[in-house]
Amino acid sequence: MMKYIDGGVCAAKGFLASGIHCGIRKNRDKRDLSLIYSEKQCSAAAVYTQNLVKGAPIEVTRDNISDGYARAVICNSGNANTCNANGREVAEDTCRILADKLGISPKDVVVASTGVIGLPLDITPIAEGIPALISELSENGCDNAAEGIMTTDTKKKEVAVEFEAGGAVCRIGGIAKGSGMIHPNMATMLVFITTDAAVSPDMLKKALSGDIRKTFNMLSIDGDTSTNDMVAVLANGMAGNPMIAEEDEDYRRFAEALNAVTVALCRMIAADGEGATKLLECRVTGAGTESAAKQVAKSVICSSLLKAAMFGADANWGRVLCAIGYSGAAVDVDTIGVSFRSRAGEIEVCRNGAGVGFSEELAKTILLEDEIEILVDLGAGGYSAVAWGCDLTYDYVKINGDYRT
Repeated sequence: MMKYIDGGVCAAKGFLASGIHCGIRKNRDKRDLSLIYSEKQCSAAAVYTQNLVKGAPIEVTRDNISDGYARAVICNSGNANTCNANGREVAEDTCRILADKLGISPKDVVVASTGVIGLPLDITPIAEGIPALISELSENGCDNAAEGIMTTDTKKKEVAVEFEAGGAVCRIGGIAKGSGMIHPNMATMLVFITTDAAVSPDMLKKALSGDIRKTFNMLSIDGDTSTNDMVAVLANGMAGNPMIAEEDEDYRRFAEALNAVTVALCRMIAADGEGATKLLECRVTGAGTESAAKQVAKSVICSSLLKAAMFGADANWGRVLCAIGYSGAAVDVDTIGVSFRSRAGEIEVCRNGAGVGFSEELAKTILLEDEIEILVDLGAGGYSAVAWGCDLTYDYVKINGDYRT
């Protein structure tokens, strides 16, 4: 039986977290350095952006956890450490300084950065802040850690669930940052997940790689794939369950719990998109293939015209059909149906590829809610997919018009 619990990355046994202001960001009221630490060695797995321009921390983390193990995660906000001549040196020095203070190997550190691209990152505030960061490690430190990785986010993003594996109660929790520059082709933004379940590195990697195809790969805010996207998972085994080393029933339960965490984080990220007022969820059913279902769902959620219509609570279903038409999926237009749904109700707007009579007043009421479902039935098979996004508002342009300055 799985249930949602409090605690985020500190819900799992043996994990501590902290977040401080070290001086990277000018605003002293904003934390800009976060740490997650396990009392025991962890299996580790991660996925990274496929943007050819990558932040230096990604290359360092990839090397560090190539053996499948890690023990700590350190992340700064306010500076992406990307396109810097000494970026790798700064990332490696961060790992070395932290590891020295914690008494662990630098190779057991996941390092990440987020913020402005191309701005030199001085190691000094990080080096000077690490002792305080370590001293503030706490079982109740998830809130501060979640805050320390935020950039244009307006809300902290954290979640945790409890589940059973091998007769033991296990927990898995995560934090995320992400509000703009989100259109991943592997994972998304920065997401750090911890679990006290015992999972082998191979099975952890398999579970994460399989999960992101239906979660973080189905999330888009603005069509821009970040240079620093990373999702990392650490499993320390302190729940006491038998090691999950094959695709058995315990693996299935772990994968289900992981998915509960990642879906929740996807929804939080989409709802907090830059300038967003509404969470959009496109649910595609009746597809002939899984690939077609995913293509259609993501094409709809990425449509700037559809996103703008949702901002204005305009039931312009033609924009849904348009996005389906250029998705690249093989579809029969004459079998497509579209409906809009929210807490205020549901309304059918298209059947068999053509419009149906509907109340504009009711449609407006439905679309004025802050969570909107766009329901697409392709009428061609039994495959389905879900994608997440947000509306496109005036504030998105305002935020990004002076993001650097």
